Amino acid sequence: MGTFWHSFADMAAVESGGELVIDRGEGAHVWDEQGRRYLDATAALWYCNVGYGREEIAEAAHRQMLRLSAYSTFGDQSNRPAIELAERVGQLAPVPDSKVFLTSGGSDSIDTATKMARRYWQLRGEPERTALVTRQHAYHGMHVAGTSLAGIEANAAGHGPLVGDVVKVAWDSPAGLRDAIASAGPERVAAFFCEPVIGAGGVFAPPEGYLAEVRAICRETGVLFVADEVITGFGRVGDWFASSRWDLEPDIVTCAKGITSGYLPMGAVIAAPWVAEPFWQPGAGLWRHGYTYSGHATAAAAALANLDVMEREALPKRALELERDLETTLVPLAEHPLVGEVRAGTGVLAAVQFSAEALEADAGLPARVVKACRANGILTRALGIGALQVSPALILTQGELDELRDGVRAALDAA
Repeated sequence: MGTFWHSFADMAAVESGGELVIDRGEGAHVWDEQGRRYLDATAALWYCNVGYGREEIAEAAHRQMLRLSAYSTFGDQSNRPAIELAERVGQLAPVPDSKVFLTSGGSDSIDTATKMARRYWQLRGEPERTALVTRQHAYHGMHVAGTSLAGIEANAAGHGPLVGDVVKVAWDSPAGLRDAIASAGPERVAAFFCEPVIGAGGVFAPPEGYLAEVRAICRETGVLFVADEVITGFGRVGDWFASSRWDLEPDIVTCAKGITSGYLPMGAVIAAPWVAEPFWQPGAGLWRHGYTYSGHATAAAAALANLDVMEREALPKRALELERDLETTLVPLAEHPLVGEVRAGTGVLAAVQFSAEALEADAGLPARVVKACRANGILTRALGIGALQVSPALILTQGELDELRDGVRAALDAA
């Protein structure tokens, strides 16, 4: 074992059991260093929307590196790929005339959104609006702000107090949001953070009417609605953004992952024009926020090439078709004695949930099934509530869907 410290890992267990070293990828499959082939059921970490091995993305990055690899975008400095990417994302955004702040990834985007929301209210003359509302099961990245917003309690445990003034509500209750805002005082609440489809917390689609109702509550109370689309953005739910699919008109959108399909790290925060306006007004002054790699020229060039692929192949539309096919293919797994339910039918997102009885009898079941999936040529991972994550590339064929189902079923049988 070497010196590399893995993310979200028990390093003693990794050192004892060894690493799975992924060597290459093509389409929806990857290979390890021993040459074993796997269907990637998770698109790595929800992000490889266009699949692996896209030469045009690599070539775009190569050309840009030879011309200008990167340069700071602090102050009045910029570069052409960053300018073009911001314009492109702005054209795709759920609210016309939005402004785009580029980051290095999803956790950066969440931290940016929390500071943007609080700073917005200061510029509006309401500095007491600092409270942030989040939901049960929510995952908002692992920077300090995102960890503080975590609705997955284990992700926040063990670090002591982080960002204060955070209120958590039930994931599926508009009334709970309304009550929380009333209890804190609408004049004190800055923003409500909402994943349109909860991802890492278990893959929970929004209940019928939920998103429209919580959006209306935010409008009534003046609370900023922040759509966390780090997972759902860029085609995964059948539109460029989930906010467009559900007509949410969010005040702020956070995104990452699919913006480059993971070919290089990149994220963005999209601010509706009314949110950006006080920052851009004469006299607003310097907003002391940004990252070394905000607007990274090579990452932006890769993002533009990735969006070219998605547009040319109509992958958001393909995701709507795959949404139906993924559900049809996976639902029969719910009949397995170890499975409680299969959550699917909203975008290219699904979870195979182990039954409460199976988890109670064997807490190690999810990890063991993940290993059995590998033995059957499927790469997936266990979500914290005892479910297998399914979020493949948007290019999956019916034959590959069948491969996914059969491999997971064989793993369940072997557990």
